[in-house]
Order: sequence, then structure tokens, then C-alpha cells
Amino acid sequence: MTEKELIQNLSESIKRTTNIKKELFAEMSVKRGLRNDDGSGVLAGLTRVGDVVGYEKKPEGGLKAIPGKLLYRGLDVEELVHGIQEENRLGFEETAYLLLSGGLPTSEELELFRNVIMKTMPLDHRTTMSILSLKGNNIMNILARSVLELYIFDENPDDISKDNLIRQSINLIAKFPTIIAYAYQVLRHNKMGRSLHIRHPHENKSVAENFIYMMKGKDNYTDLEVKILDLALILHAEHGGGNNSTFSVRVVSSTETDTYSAIAAGIGSLKGPLHGGANIEVKGMLDDLKKNVNNWEDVGEVDNYLLRVLKKEAHDKTGLIYGIGHAVYTISDPRAGLLKEMARDLAREKGREKEFALMELVEERAIKTFMDFKGEGAKQTCINVDFYSGFVYDAIGLPEEVFTPLFAMARIVGWTAHRIEELNFTSKRIIRPAYKNVRERQSFIPIAER
Repeated sequence: MTEKELIQNLSESIKRTTNIKKELFAEMSVKRGLRNDDGSGVLAGLTRVGDVVGYEKKPEGGLKAIPGKLLYRGLDVEELVHGIQEENRLGFEETAYLLLSGGLPTSEELELFRNVIMKTMPLDHRTTMSILSLKGNNIMNILARSVLELYIFDENPDDISKDNLIRQSINLIAKFPTIIAYAYQVLRHNKMGRSLHIRHPHENKSVAENFIYMMKGKDNYTDLEVKILDLALILHAEHGGGNNSTFSVRVVSSTETDTYSAIAAGIGSLKGPLHGGANIEVKGMLDDLKKNVNNWEDVGEVDNYLLRVLKKEAHDKTGLIYGIGHAVYTISDPRAGLLKEMARDLAREKGREKEFALMELVEERAIKTFMDFKGEGAKQTCINVDFYSGFVYDAIGLPEEVFTPLFAMARIVGWTAHRIEELNFTSKRIIRPAYKNVRERQSFIPIAER
């Protein structure tokens, strides 16, 4: 038997031995995907970090759809964003302080916190050289490896005291933008044969501006680009304890392992196309739509394309309209509305108003087409934040390779906040759910008789 035949045999064996009848899940009351029958999440824990609201439970049973709300430490994110915008300043660092501490900072606290982050952004030369030596094509994997390497350079990596957890959290929040920007520059050099640009972050710039500067260089970006990236980072910083990557961080943290191992688990989860890569899928779908719809203002043409997508006849033939629908939000995703407000200004600045108008039309028609296609009883749906975030990143001039890493660059705040909370419960317990074994018993057969 050849190695190829061995692999094929093992593959066929997997098909037979891992097949579980779907009806068994219902018979044994298994919550597939940790979801209840009504679509709500199984309650697996309590948190005071963030809250994601998209429905109310009816007294008589079932769910009632309501406009979406996202709360950071009890503060409505829409109120947070509009408050910061009214004062005409950036807010990601303030959001990070809020999520880590539980309260809004004073001016003095915010300035000190921002200074610590900016001072921590530069990479140790050992980390820089490690990134320069990597040849990988996926920045999320390079990010995960770099995070694990930071363990080596930490003089006290396994200490889970509150002070040390805060120190490690600030270190990761500060270093993620630099790691991602450097990793992209190396990929660009190795994959595209372009010049290698390693730009050091500036202590007098924000996280958002430093990232764009490290990606694009001096004088190659506008104030609006910085503001909208800062907004995107705020909106992606936290999304409750039940999203897959944050839950992964909490599961791993419950073992009391080190911070770097737990965060690497979150990165691995977020990398999955069903989680962090959705904005890339939206951009791909819209690019395909532009090629196949002659008149971008023709409702009938747009409807026909979307219907073909749902019938698995167009784009990637998965039957999915990317950027539409969410596990919790039903009537609206507050993040999408906030990002859309500023995305319109960005479209105007970049001369992409026609493209933005097409996106607004797709948003309107996709929801109607989806509901009509699914028919009576279909779950109410809305656009999600991914629908506009891909457009925003592209209009800023950021490449697709950093779309998902940008998600991680923001969500590291929520991950670290949840890890700290998980490790500071008064009655800690390792997260260990149960799986019911449904494999029939078998007896050992001597190897000569098999």
C-alpha cells in the first residue's frame, strides 16, 4: 500500500466512523452549536464586560425581534461613539480603557493610558527579526506565532495576578498593530516582489493613525481615513462572551494557562471564514455583482442577481448573501449603522459615491429578496457590520490580507477583558461541557485475524 492509498483509506474510514444521524441530536436534546431550538444561545456563563441584544424572550415562549444594541460595560456603543465624535476626537484607546477597567477614564487617566500604549507599540528587535524571517501567506497565522513568541520574551509570562494580566493586556493591544503591519510588509515583499518598508510607530500618533502610517507611509492618508478606522476598531473591540473567538479565549483561560496561549486560541478561531473573514466574502460578492449587473441602478437586475446567489447559481454558489444576517441581531446591527454613517463621507472623499449607492441598494434588496425566498416563517434578518467594513478598508487603501487581522487588532481588547474576568471569578471552574457517545461497542480482534 502506498502513502497516498493509506491516506485515502483513512479518509474513507473517517466518513464511516464519524457519521452521526442528525435526528439523534434532537432525540438527546443536544444543543448543536450551543444554540437553543429558538436560535438563542445556550447560557454558558455570566459577564460584566459586554452585552449583545437583538431580541427579547416572550413570556409565553419564543423570541421577539428588537432593534440591536451593543453595550460596553453597560454603556451603549452608539452613545459612546456619538459622544466621542461630538468632541471631535479619536476613541479606540478610550474604549480599550473602558473595557479593561469597567469605567470611562478621566482626561489624565486617558492621557497616561494612551502614552503607555504608544510607548509599548514598537517591537523588540527579536520579534521584528522573527517576523522578517517568516514566509507565510496568511497574516493571522503569523500573528498567532508572534503572540506565542512574546511569551518567550516576557519575564513573568505565567503569572495570572490582576496587575500582571493588565500589563500583558496592554502589551498585546499595543503590539498587535505593529505585528500586523510588519507581517503584511514582509508578505508584500516576498509574494509581490515589492520594496520592504518597515516603519516604526510614532508615540504622538493614535493606534489607528500609526497602523495606517505603518501600512501606507507618511502623507499617504487623510484625517477621515484615520477617523473611520478608529471607529471600526471601536465597533469591533468587543461583542459579548458568546462569540466563538471570545468563548475560545475564555475556555482556554479557564485552565489558568498563560495569556499568550489563550490569545493564540482566539486568533485561530477568528481566522475561520465563518467568523472573522466575512468582510472579505462581502467584497468578493460585490465585486462579482458589479461584473454581472450592467445597470447598478436597476432594481430588477440587482434582485435577479441576489436571487441567483440564493439559488446557488451565482458567485461562489454557496447560497449565501454575505453581510446579511446575524446570530443575535435581527432588526438591526448597531455597528453597521454607525459605520455606514461615516462610510458615506469616505465614499464621497474617494469619488466612490456610485459604488456606495449600489451597496445601499443591495442592502435594501438583499433583505427583501432573502425574506421572500425563505417564505413564511423566515427569521427576520438585517445587514451586519461586515457589509460595510470591507468597503471601508478597501476605500482607505488597505489590502484584503489585513481585513481579518484588523478584526483581531480590535478584538484583542475584548479578549483580554474577558480573560481577566474569567480568571477573577470568586468560584472558578474549568469549562468542561459534556458530549454523549453514540458509537456502538466493539471487541478487540487479534491483529492476525483482522
